[in-house]
Amino acid sequence: MSEKKVVQDQDSSEVVIAKAKDFWTRYGKVLTIASIVVILGAGGWYAYQNFFKKPKETKASEAMFKAEEYFRLDSVNLALNGDGQHLGFLKVIDKHSGTDAANLANYYAGVCYIKLNENEKAVKHLKKFSSNSKPVQARAYKLIADAYGDMGKNKEAFDYYKKAGHHFPEDEFNSAESLFMAAYLAQRVLNDTKSAIELYKEIKEKYPTSDQGRDADNYLAQMGVYSTEK
Repeated sequence: MSEKKVVQDQDSSEVVIAKAKDFWTRYGKVLTIASIVVILGAGGWYAYQNFFKKPKETKASEAMFKAEEYFRLDSVNLALNGDGQHLGFLKVIDKHSGTDAANLANYYAGVCYIKLNENEKAVKHLKKFSSNSKPVQARAYKLIADAYGDMGKNKEAFDYYKKAGHHFPEDEFNSAESLFMAAYLAQRVLNDTKSAIELYKEIKEKYPTSDQGRDADNYLAQMGVYSTEK
């Protein structure tokens, strides 16, 4: 290798090193801080999940165990309010807010209040509940609709029956039932013929083998809509 080539390579290396030093001088502090923030953030998330959230969830679930047992035994008042030694769903919601257990306690409390015919309280708690399980969430919407219906709030009941029927359409039995309730309310109570016809037709199309799908033609005929099927 020629002396000139060696010199050129050395010059190039020095330029690269110089640029690297210049870059680090300008941005090294920022990069270091950013790295520390990322590390602390990851560590903080890990600590939160393992040393705060999980123990909190475990404690809340344990606190609700007896209330769930009373619920299964249909001891509604004990499930809601506790027995003096163990918490009921209402105290779980209050003392363990923000946990999955408290969220589930809202569902249980809503069902309890429906059984007690305290429908306003039932709606309040069921609306606070949310689930990633579509069948469970659809069930909660239907319970809200039932509670509104019992209160004579028919438009609200109609809206929630539709919501329940559309939330998890793969569940043929419950979806057809909820949509049918919405259609029936529209036809017989709200005098909303257009919505009733649309819903009966939807039930026929989506759930033709269900009881509601087979009955839809009769209700459509009552409104002057006759099947063209042979």
